[in-house]
Amino acid sequence: MSSYLILNANIVNEGKITTADLLIKNGKIAKIASDLSDEKADKLINAYGKYLLPGCIDDQVHFREPGLTHKAEIYTESKAAVAGGITSFMEMPNTVPNTVTQELLEAKYQRAYDVSLANYSFYMGATNDNLEEVLKTDPSKVCGVKAFMGSSTGNMLVDNEKTLEGLFSKVKMLIAVHCEDEATVRGNTEKFVEEYGEDIPITAHPKIRSEEACYKSSSMAVRLAKKHGTRLHILHISTAKETELFDNSIPLEEKKITAEACVHHLWFTDKDYEEKGTLIKWNPAVKTESDREEIFNAVLDDRIDVIATDHAPHTLDEKDNKYLKAPSGGPLVQHSLVSMLEHYHSGKISLEKIVEKMAHSPAKLFQVEGRGFVREGYFADLVLVDLDSPWTVSKENILAKCGWSPFEGQTFKSKVLRTFVSGNQVYNDGEFDETEKGMRLSFNRS
Repeated sequence: MSSYLILNANIVNEGKITTADLLIKNGKIAKIASDLSDEKADKLINAYGKYLLPGCIDDQVHFREPGLTHKAEIYTESKAAVAGGITSFMEMPNTVPNTVTQELLEAKYQRAYDVSLANYSFYMGATNDNLEEVLKTDPSKVCGVKAFMGSSTGNMLVDNEKTLEGLFSKVKMLIAVHCEDEATVRGNTEKFVEEYGEDIPITAHPKIRSEEACYKSSSMAVRLAKKHGTRLHILHISTAKETELFDNSIPLEEKKITAEACVHHLWFTDKDYEEKGTLIKWNPAVKTESDREEIFNAVLDDRIDVIATDHAPHTLDEKDNKYLKAPSGGPLVQHSLVSMLEHYHSGKISLEKIVEKMAHSPAKLFQVEGRGFVREGYFADLVLVDLDSPWTVSKENILAKCGWSPFEGQTFKSKVLRTFVSGNQVYNDGEFDETEKGMRLSFNRS
């Protein structure tokens, strides 16, 4: 593995921006100092005027492998991720088959070991009848347990209250939940079917997957977590009302209940359905401008702890359907960091806060070992960014296997120049070095 000396970088880390040099050796950050010009390294990088960030840790992706690899696969999506500045991902269990046994979970890890360009972890999936299997999960080697308290594929809808009580009372590691009340969603769908038949407009999506559906489920999850002392993490908050459920009066390390916002809920609103149609159909739905603004406020004031993607590709043929048949989800990993940097350019969020929410906080929240910060002795998971290098998203530069993006046609002011994963420069301005693969994440949990 090559050593690297990065000179004159503006390092964004732990609430500060400092100009310094950084030495990478044996996969780790060996030294950070104001002048390391006397140090020897295989490769020299002059980063003058550029910004060096800790690599993003995305706590929610769907890379579709096994079983759905016509949409995406671990190799292609990890490639898109590192090109977008994501150096570690945590992937969801609603593949085919669902990841609901220890054997299926380990098979994913083996596949990622062979092909993933980013560091990786995989959630163990909960169902209405696999609690004993869930309890075998090793919290030092697995990011968490995932429960879908709302629509999912296969047997993964966990809506039985007795099952949820068992899950929340017995699982000691982090439980990540998708919260939408299934009965409310079904009832709303029936009303729109009665009115429109098969021709429900896409603009109905946030009314079907409504604020009520989200809040009813999220508040139940919080109530169960408080009752049992569960370590709960609620994914993709999409409503202003839900932000009331979360606390910013204590440090993240002391929180038992945490929350995530996704880049699409910070970017799009229901006004965008007319132009984007089913391309921005996600579960939970993109909702109103006031919802978006309050989610953003909750990110800024630390009621919401992390920013992720919920990257969930489908093919354009699948998306090009009427409302009821078009699947929910879309590709986001390649453009998540640059979309947040666009908010920096518009004055909505600082660079330090972006780094906090996309690197530091996921590392703290999941207790990731040796990553998420620019610190001596930590793995060299790093991203070098040019904040003044405009480029436009087009079919030609999209790396996700599905070949499209909801950001197509968008010009971003910032560009990811280089990405290091565990000390390997895996991405360099459009070129990839695939000789080293990512590593399995480990977790500092007692």
